[in-house]
Amino acid sequence: MESTPTRRRRPLGLALVALGLLACVVGAAFAETLGEAVADLTAATREYQESLAHLLALQEQDAVRAETEAERYRTLFARGLVSRRDVETAERAAAHAREQLDGTRGRMAEAERVVAEAEALLTLAALPPTPVGEERATPEVVEYRGPSRWTLDQVASLERFFAQRFGRALPVSALGQTALHDRFGFDHRNALDIAVHPDSPEGRALLQHLRSRGVPFLAFRGAVPGISTGAHVHVGAPSPRKS
Repeated sequence: MESTPTRRRRPLGLALVALGLLACVVGAAFAETLGEAVADLTAATREYQESLAHLLALQEQDAVRAETEAERYRTLFARGLVSRRDVETAERAAAHAREQLDGTRGRMAEAERVVAEAEALLTLAALPPTPVGEERATPEVVEYRGPSRWTLDQVASLERFFAQRFGRALPVSALGQTALHDRFGFDHRNALDIAVHPDSPEGRALLQHLRSRGVPFLAFRGAVPGISTGAHVHVGAPSPRKS
């Protein structure tokens, strides 16, 4: 018999497939088609996020119950009423529930970044190409067409810079090609996405560091003006559609 979590995930998988088909259309040549595709992609993403929000609410309840159960077993163990194995089993269940919750939150954030990127690239598509070595900014996105060649071999250096400057790990949201990029038909093999707002202190320092080394980037401010959700920095050239 199929488990309840599996049944819940199926509609979400279908939504991702639908998003992938729409995202492929975003590579169309004409602005009218591009605009329509972005609008469709945004609407489908919002529907997908609503499905995830429902799942998130269920997972939050599961996580609370699992943690409560783990705490109960820890108390019983302290009284000598259950074994260490019982406690470890309950703690593993609680950890798994937290992982499921974090995964859904991550997918919601990923979907928001898709919207931010699609809408910003639509804006850039209506403008003349940015010359090599120059930068262009709109309210939605900053594009720097750096002359240097970027490869993922440089990620370690970028991580060291960020850790030394801010005392924490570089918040990488996508390193190279991911399953999401495969679904959406984008070649992200040589790109890095970083979950920082370009206008934050971390974002400004990161962009200046990239400029000083001539590394190309796209810095997305978010899908909704004034709201940071979806904001991130894409290091490397824009991801082309896979042929």
